[in-house]
Amino acid sequence: MLVDSHCHLDLIQGTNPDTLVAAAHAEGVSHFLSVSVDLDHFPTLLGIAQRIENVFASVGIHPNTSSEVAVDVQTLCALADDPQIIAIGETGLDYFRSQGDLTWQQQRFRTHIQAAKETGKPLIIHSRDAAQDTLRILREENAAAIGGVMHCFVEDWETAQQAIEMGFYISFSGIVTFKNAKALQAVAKQVPLERLLVETDSPYLAPVPHRGKTNQPAYVRHVAEFIAKLRQETFETIARVTTDNFFRLFNTATH
Repeated sequence: MLVDSHCHLDLIQGTNPDTLVAAAHAEGVSHFLSVSVDLDHFPTLLGIAQRIENVFASVGIHPNTSSEVAVDVQTLCALADDPQIIAIGETGLDYFRSQGDLTWQQQRFRTHIQAAKETGKPLIIHSRDAAQDTLRILREENAAAIGGVMHCFVEDWETAQQAIEMGFYISFSGIVTFKNAKALQAVAKQVPLERLLVETDSPYLAPVPHRGKTNQPAYVRHVAEFIAKLRQETFETIARVTTDNFFRLFNTATH
């Protein structure tokens, strides 16, 4: 049994969510966390999670979503008040796609952390070219009190260690299978098994052998198989521990 700990079922064009879930089931993927990137599409996202068995959702605004979009703790908490919502995010910092004064991005990140602590639902963290500030804000806001996952991890081992020390899990996407990802593969070898998660981030970042194509939850098997080989573990071990880790972290998810 596998879990795709981070996908976007509402953003995969050309195939309906039911078909995507069925295809993933055929590859041994049993549960899914479909992640929010804005509030405009949140009703659709929640509807998918409410309708399809073993699909969960989050609520949050991606750091690259327009700075004109305002959100407060009360709004996030209200939207999270549904049993299918098991996490807050994705949230965080992205200094690669967003330019200029990013104080608004940092403040919105803090708002999500506060909502996570109030709801008791873990954080899904997006961080790109912003590792130092991401870790600093997590510390300043005492995010260790709720924990979460560093999704689609692409940073170095030192960053991973600091996140793990704050109670966060490290999730690897299809990027880890890329030939030029040697540094990331070295990190994937070192993350303790009890802190490891796998994801697709579909429709983005399809793993080898589907690189360049539209990603889907079924392909999380390739990520797990690659990490198993990388770490000289069995596929069954990686599948079991990442599934156990998912339900330990997102402890309101039923299975």
